Amino acid sequence: MSVARTIFKGIVLLEVAGVVGAYGVFHKMNSSQDFRYTMNRRFPSVLEMFYKSNEWAGIYGIRELDAEKWSEIK
Repeated sequence: MSVARTIFKGIVLLEVAGVVGAYGVFHKMNSSQDFRYTMNRRFPSVLEMFYKSNEWAGIYGIRELDAEKWSEIK
């Protein structure tokens, strides 16, 4: 097997792992408000992308529910 083919397979595997990882993070954020709170503290830009992608898909209200719940915590 050539070196180019091995490198190509490695790149494809890394891309697949990245997509699976991104889906895993999205799914966890979609199903857990506590995880979204953690993401808000650690990676607010990622959470903002989550909110925007849901709004683009026509799903509204998650941002507002989170803000309401988190205002009770503080």
